[in-house]
Amino acid sequence: MPNATFIPTFDVTAEASRAGRFPGRRTVPVVDNRRLSDGIYRLTFRDSYIAGHAKPAQFVDLYSADPTRLMPRPFGVSEVEGDDVSLIFAVVGKGTDEFSRLAPGDTVDVMGPLGKGFDMKAPANYVLVAGGLGVPPLLYAAQKLALRDDATATAAFGYRDERFADDLVSKYAERTESITNAQGNVVDLLDSIEDSLVHGDLPPVILSCGPMPMMRAVASWAVARDIPCQLSLEARMGCGYGTCYVCVVDTAAGRQKVCVAGPVFTPEQLGWDK
Repeated sequence: MPNATFIPTFDVTAEASRAGRFPGRRTVPVVDNRRLSDGIYRLTFRDSYIAGHAKPAQFVDLYSADPTRLMPRPFGVSEVEGDDVSLIFAVVGKGTDEFSRLAPGDTVDVMGPLGKGFDMKAPANYVLVAGGLGVPPLLYAAQKLALRDDATATAAFGYRDERFADDLVSKYAERTESITNAQGNVVDLLDSIEDSLVHGDLPPVILSCGPMPMMRAVASWAVARDIPCQLSLEARMGCGYGTCYVCVVDTAAGRQKVCVAGPVFTPEQLGWDK
């Protein structure tokens, strides 16, 4: 069960910051938790450190209150409002079921932000290609891009059925396109908007997250058109910071840990540019 009493986080974060260190696991308050669609939830907690430091495609570890569930669950940051941080996840097991039942006033243990985020420094039209639960880091990318005058965001989302994130991303993206499995896949969607992307005012850069086969197809599509592409890999992670070797992936430079070398890689880094 969630902790009943909130334990302040300022000691952990303040002491770590004063020492020039990354703050470790800490307990934070839940401020909102809502169902977006069948089995998909958006959990919001308050943590000033994550809110102030998280970059799009970085992730947060959530820890179960059940001591028998030792390993945390990693979730991409989806939105930040003030000190409030939102995560979107699907209920797939006992851990995520526990998180789906958290309510305002409960607490949860967190650590982060972790991993390497997207490189969004260049002026561009960033094409945010998501499949399923690959949406969160791209939603946060759209939120960050909305603050800039030299960049735009085009969302291209693929869903199994219900379009649970279109309204969320449309608050930030200049253009939102989506497709369901009954209509096709995200490559079909990219094909349908290719002309406007290639001949737009800003050069396109693809940022993608989703199932591995989908991202391979997106990488192939981008490479064939010489469009820069960054891929945020979904991987089973044990620790989230490089000690357990659960999330190792094959790359052009050998086997690397997704949680520390990534989760963001280019097709060239993964050897997917051939």
